Parts: sequence; C-alpha cells; structure tokens
Amino acid sequence: MPSEFDLIARYFTRRTTHTRLGVGDDAALIIPTPGQELVISTDLLVEGTHFLADTDAEALGWKTLAVNVSDLAAMGAQPRWATLGIAVPPAPSFAWLDDFARGFFACADTFGVDLIGGDTTRGPRAFCVTILGEAPAGAALRRSGAQIGDSIWISGRPGRAALGLAHLQGRTVLAEPQLGDCLAALHRPQARVALGLALRGLATAAIDVSDGLLADLGHILEQSARAARLQIPALPAAGLERDCLLAGGDDYELLFTAPASRDKDIAALTDALQLPLTRIGQITSAPPGELLVCDDGGNVITPVQRGYDHFQQ
Repeated sequence: MPSEFDLIARYFTRRTTHTRLGVGDDAALIIPTPGQELVISTDLLVEGTHFLADTDAEALGWKTLAVNVSDLAAMGAQPRWATLGIAVPPAPSFAWLDDFARGFFACADTFGVDLIGGDTTRGPRAFCVTILGEAPAGAALRRSGAQIGDSIWISGRPGRAALGLAHLQGRTVLAEPQLGDCLAALHRPQARVALGLALRGLATAAIDVSDGLLADLGHILEQSARAARLQIPALPAAGLERDCLLAGGDDYELLFTAPASRDKDIAALTDALQLPLTRIGQITSAPPGELLVCDDGGNVITPVQRGYDHFQQ
C-alpha cells in the first residue's frame, strides 16, 4: 500500500501558475495581488450526507472543488488557491483516486485554481476544501446589503439537482432527456464565477443556492434585516416539482438582489453571459425576515419545506 506522501505525490501534486510555493512543504506561500482582499471559504463533503457511495469518482472530484468555487462566485471574487483534505478507506482504489483527481483538476483548470496543500488520512470518505480568492478592496458582494424595493434574481434553472437526487433515491422517476439534465446539475454544478464578477458594483446582496432557494434567501433577509415577496409564476422551473425548486438545494446558482432601476442592466447579462437570469420577486418593507411566496393568482402559499439543515434532517 502506498504511504500518505506517495498518495499526495501521485494524485495531488501539480505545477502551479500563480503560487510562490505549493504542495510539498509545511505550508504554501502565496502572493496576493496588490489592492485586492483575500476571500476565504471552507466546505466539507461527507459520504452518505453530501454524496452517495456509488457517485462517479470523476464527477465527485469536480463537485468537491466546484461547490467551493461557487462560494467565491457569490462574493464576486476571483478564485486563486485551494487546499484539499481527504479521508479514504484503507487500501483505496488507485483507479478511483485517478478519476477523482482528474475531475478535481478539471475544475481547477476551468476556474484557474492552484492546489497548494492539504492532508490525507484513512477513514470514511470525506473531502474538505479551503478555497482562497481575491476581490478589489471593498468590492466583495455580501448578504447584508439588500434594500427595500430591490429586485430579486436567480441564475440558471434551480431545482434540477434536487430532482435528480430524488430520482436516484427512488422518490420520483425521470425520463430522458430530463434525467440526464438533472443528474448533470447534481453531479457537475457550474459555479457562476463570471456572473459574480459582473455583479460587483451592481448587486446589493448575493448568495449561492446550496441549501434551497427559500432557505438561502432567508439568509439574505436575516443579514440585511429585510423582507421579501416571491412570485411562483416567475420562477424558471416549468415541469419541476415545487419542493425541489423552492427547497431542494445543491443548485449552486446565484441568488441576488439589485436596485429595480438596474433591471435592464441585469437582464442584459443574460445575453452577455449566455446564462438565464430571472427576476423572481422584490425586497419589501414588511417586518424583517418575512418571506411571502405567492402563486399564479397572487395568493400567499406556505411551502412544506424551506431548505436543508445538516442538523435537522
């Protein structure tokens, strides 16, 4: 069996492009760009909680990094560096690790991320990434800036990942081409970095949808001390189950607010980025934290679920 250091050298040591010292020493050396602030996030993926045991290894490698890249996208930051901690069972499959590393570095190459360190150990499969990026000083997007009258926008087509998971768990049955589309959304999320960068100076608040649209909008409302009203007919989800759309999570689309006076500017990004952007509601003057969801007739409905909570599932 290879040693811990053999695994690191074989699967996770790559030439870096914007790092002074990467994998191989006690710590990495990075040189932040002058005038930029560091933006840092950490995510943990655990087998049985965040991914199924039979998930394709290459897809899992991609997703392990992509969910972290998405956090930086939501902050309007440019991804730069990442560390990776992994736990795998004793005598791990070399073919499995080959595929995992291929997917991880495919994502890293797509978004310009250098892997600069990490750790390995044996145990139930789990993967922890800490990612670092840059944003101009004072320009990073936050959750706390939503203002009364702002429009609420969502990118892409949320709900597909949750519907794909429901199929895998036998809670629904999908047919092609919808099945392939939903499984792709689940296993290979596309972090919206270009959108996040374009929203700097335009959006007033932003978050990526990881725990569910309603739950994550709730985080914006909490941090901004605002209320909101959503319109179900406006949501880009024809044919998707309502609970997957509103509470499914795992989409990694960007949910953001912007002044209504900038609606045309936001809509123009749809063509510029080749990415659907849909106005789904408005920040209101109701008591902070209030979130109303309305149906086709303008009637307020009460969704069964609001999103995922790791300690209440």
